[in-house]
Amino acid sequence: MQAVTQGGRVSVRARQWWKRGLAGLTCLALVACGGGDDSQAPTPGTPSGTATDDAGTETRPDAGTVDGGAQPSSDAGTGSPSDGGTGTPDAGTAPLTCAPTAGDTRWVLEGEAFTAQVTCATGHTAAGLRFGVRNLPAGATFDEATATLRWTPALNQGAVWMLTLEERTTGETGTLKVGVANNDNAPGKADIVDPVAYTEEYGLPVVHLFYDPDVGLTAGGYRPAAVVYRGHRYTIEAKYRGATSSVFPKRSLTFKFAEDDLFSEPVFGDGFKDRKRVVLITTFNDNSYLRSRLAFDVWNRLSPSAVRIRTFSVVVYANNRFRGLYTAADHVDKRLMEWNGIDDDSDLFKAVDADANFSRLKRNGQTKEHLHVGFEKDEGTPEQNQPHAFDTLDAFVAWVADSSADGFRQEFGTKLKARDYEDWWIFNTLIQGNDSQGKNAYHAYDPKAGGPWRFIPWDLDASFGQNFDTTRTSATARPTYASDNLLFQRMLAEPVIAGPMRERYRQALKNELSEATVQALIDGYVQELGPNAQRDEARWAEEYRNFAKPGAEGDGNFPDWHLRQDFKTHAEEVEYIRQWVHTRWSAFQSQLP
Repeated sequence: MQAVTQGGRVSVRARQWWKRGLAGLTCLALVACGGGDDSQAPTPGTPSGTATDDAGTETRPDAGTVDGGAQPSSDAGTGSPSDGGTGTPDAGTAPLTCAPTAGDTRWVLEGEAFTAQVTCATGHTAAGLRFGVRNLPAGATFDEATATLRWTPALNQGAVWMLTLEERTTGETGTLKVGVANNDNAPGKADIVDPVAYTEEYGLPVVHLFYDPDVGLTAGGYRPAAVVYRGHRYTIEAKYRGATSSVFPKRSLTFKFAEDDLFSEPVFGDGFKDRKRVVLITTFNDNSYLRSRLAFDVWNRLSPSAVRIRTFSVVVYANNRFRGLYTAADHVDKRLMEWNGIDDDSDLFKAVDADANFSRLKRNGQTKEHLHVGFEKDEGTPEQNQPHAFDTLDAFVAWVADSSADGFRQEFGTKLKARDYEDWWIFNTLIQGNDSQGKNAYHAYDPKAGGPWRFIPWDLDASFGQNFDTTRTSATARPTYASDNLLFQRMLAEPVIAGPMRERYRQALKNELSEATVQALIDGYVQELGPNAQRDEARWAEEYRNFAKPGAEGDGNFPDWHLRQDFKTHAEEVEYIRQWVHTRWSAFQSQLP
């Protein structure tokens, strides 16, 4: 068994929680799941073709497996015919005329009945057609007279099932993908039997996280953990992330994968491949579940030559308990910089509070004790807390704060990548990022090349009509953030910078960031989220509405949360964002910030 190690030795406690977290299973012992009661379990035996460790590999029963033991799929569910169902008959068989099908993927809840009728995709209806299902799941029936499949999945049959359909006179086969969603609230509900087979939930990929519940996770450092994702098992390290949001009952996470077993997502994320670290951004303070994705996609369209953050939505289970929807995102680090043309030895600084304002003065007007107040260093040498770690950043802030008007104007395009920082202002004023005008941003600098400075956005839940504490913002407000960020103030004071920047702003609103484009993005997220949004809402709505009441946890970080009288359902929140975008985009046609 491959277990978590501590200092190169296998931890006894790790062995215990590893087994305890998957009681009755062998999934995390790195062998295929199987066995159990054939009358209920989704894997009634271990036929050839069970799940493998290769991400994206379908689980299919052997051609001769017809004993009622359908095998759940462990891949992304492409719907490709299984077990020889390529559409090509064996030599000597009749010409293909049917192409058996039962329609598109079916998604059902455990305990929910459904039927599906097998027909010919070609429309062929000649007498003598004989349909069947080679690998019926336990409890399912197939009426050959009407070619009808009937099944009410049991409370331990949550998985993605690839059922092999056949037309017996020609030997043609097809595939019906049936996704059975975990019914967490059903009386007598069992844990997910096989995380390897539970690859998706209503079309979204599922992250199964396992860690020692007696030790837990912390924001202070990584701890041993394991992840099962799209049928592949990873031994990882995990930690919580977030400062102000550390009081959320549903916290953000960072996963660190082994160098020889990097994370990849084959379907979503537009090329989310070979990641060493992955961030799972909580949606607890955004019951639209789409703000972060929308903001990063707006950034990627506005500034295609800048550092790109890829995202996609996932469903998370932690120690077999439903945690709900998260936004998976790139981790801002040296790998991401290198992929975006920045040397991986560059300095990377994160603005962590509002004093990261490129001024010699703090936000309250007091003089800073050093120019990097409000920043931390995430990458580069010397490391944080070492002498001279912030020399490059201090010089950058001093240039912004002290350079003459002529010097600032002439050096603007050499000290920093002008398009990055101009787009930062355009982007942040457009989405009204009231928590990202100074803090919640990264700045990268390659000391070997002498720059230029590069900007990378982060932490964008305060956008599109809400503040960080979910309180509402006006769609017609036009803050410039000049008083919050001296760099913005100086850019706006220079007509040769501000004029072309605003003109590009106008053109972007007509083209790559038109209202129609943004509304189409929202439509796409809503379609992807599907029933998963309602499932998350059912889990977290009460805690979302009652969070941070006086005297309760979170009150100090979010003192105004409980004052809201305008909480909305998920569907209402999505509509609120649609209307906010429509109002703001319309208003900006006549007047920019």
